[in-house]
Amino acid sequence: MDEPLVDLPTSPITNLNSRSREVFRLLVESYLETGEPMGSRTLTRSLTEQVSAATIRNVMQDLEHLGLLDSPHISSGRIPTQQGLRMFVDGLLEVGDLPNEERKQIEKSISKEESEIGSLIDKAGALLSGLTHSASVVFAPKSETPIKHIEFVSLTPDRALVILVMADGQVENRVFTPSPGQTPSSMREAANFVNSVVAGHTLSDLRTVLFREIEKHRLELDGLAQNLIKDGVASWSLETDMDARLIVRGRSNLIEDASTQQDLDRVKELFDDLEQKKEIAEFLSLSEQGEGVRIFIGSENKLFSLSGSSLVVSPYMNSERKVIGAVGVIGPTRLNYGRIVPIVDYTAQLMGRVLSK
Repeated sequence: MDEPLVDLPTSPITNLNSRSREVFRLLVESYLETGEPMGSRTLTRSLTEQVSAATIRNVMQDLEHLGLLDSPHISSGRIPTQQGLRMFVDGLLEVGDLPNEERKQIEKSISKEESEIGSLIDKAGALLSGLTHSASVVFAPKSETPIKHIEFVSLTPDRALVILVMADGQVENRVFTPSPGQTPSSMREAANFVNSVVAGHTLSDLRTVLFREIEKHRLELDGLAQNLIKDGVASWSLETDMDARLIVRGRSNLIEDASTQQDLDRVKELFDDLEQKKEIAEFLSLSEQGEGVRIFIGSENKLFSLSGSSLVVSPYMNSERKVIGAVGVIGPTRLNYGRIVPIVDYTAQLMGRVLSK
């Protein structure tokens, strides 16, 4: 007589007998590879022991009763539920070593020679998307490094550049559209005024400090210079929300992976979430709860709970072991977790080392 399954929806993988565990593992691995339901006849050809299809059907029914499998159509094979995927990831997922070729590719892309954090973040996002064939997300929180210097540079009559130099040597810039009539004189006046009041303040203080000082010195400051400062500061707040930057790359990979209208609807909903940056701070807090890679499946992920997606994310830290950002991959729940985890992990480690230096 077969060893019975423990009839508890939250029972750990160790409470399954060996046959049930093997059936469950094979079925989930097949689903992660193909996205298709797996039937009892197919499973019987893959098992290490010779058993009938009827016996396997009984095992699958027991696993379904526990909430680990689901049957998408009547008389079809089974696919894992969100709870089943969670159990598989926690108890059966085998994470391989990162291949040397991919390790070198990551090291080449995330180089310590890169001096601008914005460029580094963009390269990390493109790298993760390319290696995993999914959408990547790179999160950089607001900078708490004191500002050292700000400069305004005219590019064309209707385009200008605001350059921000931080006390730790980081340099960032934004192109923006200045108010009409700017002159070299107003550029210099604006830069001199800004540098006289913002030194030592952080980026998150920038808007408040500058606007307060403009009001105090309105009579002394030329109108063109006032407008230039406001336009330049607005360029930072529009792109970064003055709080954080969330860089998303590889959205087309999600569209290509969608095989049904339901999949396309979920991808569209995910895109809407990303565009609106809903609960953006939640993204970093998810990864701050522990070191290393974390996997959020379906509704476990509060940021994208309605999209039916999974998020593999890892924080990156500075030399003081303080979390300063996070990198991750978003995709369907049938992501190749075993391959993606080491890629995200090494990318986060390297980001931390490079930024610490």
